[in-house]
Amino acid sequence: MPAYLMDKGMGPREAGIALAVISLANIIGTYLSGYLGGLMRRKYLLSVIYLVRSAAMILFVALPVSEVTVYAFSFVMGLIWLGTVPLTNGLVSQIFGVRYITTLFGIVFFGHQLGAFLGVWLGGYVFDLTKSYDLLWFGSIALGLLAAALHMPINDANVVRDEPLIQQA
Repeated sequence: MPAYLMDKGMGPREAGIALAVISLANIIGTYLSGYLGGLMRRKYLLSVIYLVRSAAMILFVALPVSEVTVYAFSFVMGLIWLGTVPLTNGLVSQIFGVRYITTLFGIVFFGHQLGAFLGVWLGGYVFDLTKSYDLLWFGSIALGLLAAALHMPINDANVVRDEPLIQQA
């Protein structure tokens, strides 16, 4: 984000404020996502988050870059950025139970970290080749739409287990 904003003529001050806005909105968004995940089906909330991300990116790329658009985009992205964590954790524990939640969520978290690494590395590689962030934005929008579509059909029914979760001695 800072490099993109500086390429668009914004200064380091605005880039720093944008990151701070994202961070502060993350607190609100993560709490709200966890709360809403207790009231609504998590797979649908996850789909909505990914759709909102894509819509926010479309608007951000389409509108002229200004302090207002940067801070508005940062706030929206912050609200939904880490909001996937409580929803994903809740969905995994809902489907598979809590006995192996640390292992299962560790696998999910590893996948996210691998994706984050590849996204940043590939992003830098594409920027070096094209001298533009456009392909990165369009790719991110497409991935958001794909993620929304993939979450909709998740079978979020609890898995029936033959063994009790707590072993009797």
